[in-house]
Amino acid sequence: MVKTDIKYSRIWQIAYPIILGSIAQNLINFTDTAFLGRVGEIALGAGALGGLFYLAVIMLGLGFSTGAQIIIARRNGEGKLKEIGQIIDQSLYFMVPLALFAFVLLRYWSIDILDYAVQSKAIFAETTIYMKYRAVGIFFAMGNMVFRAFYVGLAKTKVITYTTIVLAIVNITLDYILIFGHFGAPEMGVAGAAIASVIAEATALLYFIGYTFVTVKFSDYDLFLFKKPEYVKLFAILKVAIPIMMQQFISLSVWFIFFLFIEKLGEMALAVSNIVRSVYVILMIPIWGFATATNTLVSYIIGLKKQDEVLSLIYKIAGLTLVGVLGIVTIGVLFPTAILSVYTNDPVLIEMGKPVLSIVTIGVIFVGVGFIFFNGISGTGKTNISLSLEIIVLTIYLVYTYVIINVFNASVTMAWSSEIVYGTLMALVSILYLRTGHWKKSEI
Repeated sequence: MVKTDIKYSRIWQIAYPIILGSIAQNLINFTDTAFLGRVGEIALGAGALGGLFYLAVIMLGLGFSTGAQIIIARRNGEGKLKEIGQIIDQSLYFMVPLALFAFVLLRYWSIDILDYAVQSKAIFAETTIYMKYRAVGIFFAMGNMVFRAFYVGLAKTKVITYTTIVLAIVNITLDYILIFGHFGAPEMGVAGAAIASVIAEATALLYFIGYTFVTVKFSDYDLFLFKKPEYVKLFAILKVAIPIMMQQFISLSVWFIFFLFIEKLGEMALAVSNIVRSVYVILMIPIWGFATATNTLVSYIIGLKKQDEVLSLIYKIAGLTLVGVLGIVTIGVLFPTAILSVYTNDPVLIEMGKPVLSIVTIGVIFVGVGFIFFNGISGTGKTNISLSLEIIVLTIYLVYTYVIINVFNASVTMAWSSEIVYGTLMALVSILYLRTGHWKKSEI
């Protein structure tokens, strides 16, 4: 294994704005959960299921943009900057109809799916209200993803930090106003959380557009020329992106199914799991940042014809990720009551949440390492392999969860041990594949 000359400081320079940017959708989840936890268990459960359904659908767009990002990073490494604008244009041609499809799915078809899947009629009614408003945000979210692919692919990630700050301020402010009815606004509860999220995403997109027009020289990349669609180039992106789209959609869908299993344990179990899910997402933020940096840097150095340095690079990033995760996990272990109290003032929910939080903090360590090696595979361009591995791991994960809940009648705490199983398997299968070296001849 040849050691890479990419330093830890360079990895961190690329990763930390992505880490901050990863807060975007997750910050919406965090603030919605924190505020809805004060409304009641039903609102909290509805926000959980509605938010997960939305995230599962939005993963289709994120998967495509990740594929575009990987190709942009490869062209950047090859020095073919003029081809990057066409990648962005083809991405927009694809994302607009995808957003229309996603809107119909979220606004209309989701009602039938949720009616069939959700046991509690009260939670179903509130979730339906949430989806009615939240669906509109898909158009702005898809636009944000295209800009994110452009900047991450070029490793110019600071703008993601600025966009996240704008999104956070708007979402938190409007959550406070619309959920509880402050400053003369109507008290809207779950609907207020959804509307606040939509406006925050729209504001973030406007910031991306303004920043790009002010700071980017379009001629460097032949950006936004909007020539006619070139299906050869679109299919080249789709060849990389479709497996990622399917993998991320399936992954979030499986997590949605996991919460349906939890819902069968009762409304209290679902409320606790939603709180812990929000904490879990926060723990995952540095992991997502380093994972995105992994597939970008792996694709970039392959573009430089330095395939022999890939494993060294991935091990470096995995080490940084482990240090970052352990630092955050320590806070969860030392101050569980303080963390859970951010989401609820119900002492019963706090006590139920403590052991679940302990399991999750262990699981996130394994998931962190697994994600880095898994994204290393995606960065090589072998996204069809990463999809196959993800399906295998998720199948085992789902079977384990179903058996432990429905056969052994396990507690909500033991149900969350599935994250340890998932992370361990993800790390093992990814490392084994990367060590084979079959990915070295990959071209995109």
